[in-house]
Amino acid sequence: MAAAATAAATILELEPSHERASRIVEDIVRLEKRIFPKHESLARSFHDELKRRNSGLIYSTSGDEIIGYAMYTCNTSLCATITKLAVKESCRRQGHGEALLAAAVERCRSRRVQRVSLHVDPERTAAVALYRKAGFQIDATVQDYYAPQRHAYRMYIDL
Repeated sequence: MAAAATAAATILELEPSHERASRIVEDIVRLEKRIFPKHESLARSFHDELKRRNSGLIYSTSGDEIIGYAMYTCNTSLCATITKLAVKESCRRQGHGEALLAAAVERCRSRRVQRVSLHVDPERTAAVALYRKAGFQIDATVQDYYAPQRHAYRMYIDL
């Protein structure tokens, strides 16, 4: 089933000059607001995040519907960060997150980045399992990362 679901989806990188770019970003911002609690959402700063130097946004579509996205930043020539990875709830467990993660890591690899890192809530067990399956390792637990008493795993993969 996962192969059939991901075969029906298309992964694209946002091209800011594309005529539909602003509509795509607005669709992703709406998805961001539905998926993440307000204090974890980048919805208010999404446009600013995209303007950051060396940032990228990959998204997955099925027809005209945005079903997931991954945002990354190549911080230095050696290290990149995946700042967001999300899949619409009704489309989860079908391989979309895995495909988006692989595409984001590949974009970083093509820029000759040596390490990709990310932060994840340890209680999001499906996300932690996805990252481990892709080869990410837990580097540290960052105390109070999301909020008081809400920690994060810092995870990485060497390329």
